[in-house]
Amino acid sequence: MLSRAKTSGVRLSVLDAAIVKGMLARGDRQHDIAAWFGVNGGRVAEIACGRTFGFVRSASLGELPPPGPYPNARDAMVAIQALEQANIAIEDAKSLLLRAK
Repeated sequence: MLSRAKTSGVRLSVLDAAIVKGMLARGDRQHDIAAWFGVNGGRVAEIACGRTFGFVRSASLGELPPPGPYPNARDAMVAIQALEQANIAIEDAKSLLLRAK
């Protein structure tokens, strides 16, 4: 018998719910909103239909993150690796410049 995966432990706060509502009002896709917060899309759906955080008001446009889609974990890892390589190149260049003095 298969067992369920361990929960992520990520919980949306009242402030998060306000941002979710603002993102929904802006027209963001529920999938993108869930990705922004790192939660299952069901949590966003519960807020969208009023099942949870029904008492929370929507955040204003100025309080919202940029609209999605957001990078996935694979793209984020590629970006991190590229930044690490760029950092090595910068440090190598600094060393060359210091030796040239």
